[in-house]
Order: sequence, then C-alpha cells, then structure tokens
Amino acid sequence: MVQTTTRLPLKPVDYVKWIATAIQLIGYGLTGLNYTPWNIYAFLVGIFLWFAVGFMWKDRAIMVVHVGAFISLTIGYLNAA
Repeated sequence: MVQTTTRLPLKPVDYVKWIATAIQLIGYGLTGLNYTPWNIYAFLVGIFLWFAVGFMWKDRAIMVVHVGAFISLTIGYLNAA
C-alpha cells in the first residue's frame, strides 16, 4: 500500500523563516572565513527576519531572544570600531 501525503501551501511566514535561516547560516560562514563586517550585516538581517517571524507567530520568546541578540551584536560591533 502506497501512502500519500498532502503538503499544505506555504504561508508567508514559512518563506521568511527559511530566508532568515539561510541568511543566518551565511553569517556563520562569513564569520568562519573572517569576513567582517559582512558577517555582522548578515546576522543583523537574519535577526531582523527572525524577529519578524516571532511577530507573525505572536511568539514573544522568539522576539525577546532576537532583541537580545541584536543588542549584544550591536554593542560588540560598536566596541570593536
């Protein structure tokens, strides 16, 4: 017996979270290659997009962790200059 699965259509939040994930992974790769400040820019975009996902899901935990990440990344970036 062959079991079939149906895929639900993707919602806008699904696109945002996968784009955010890809950008975050690019940021990690740029960090590993020591491409600064491009890694910081990638992380900032990823953080913003993941915050947007938390907002769309009304998930305060996701929003809080990404506000904290934004603050710590920004402070680190400004102190490195």
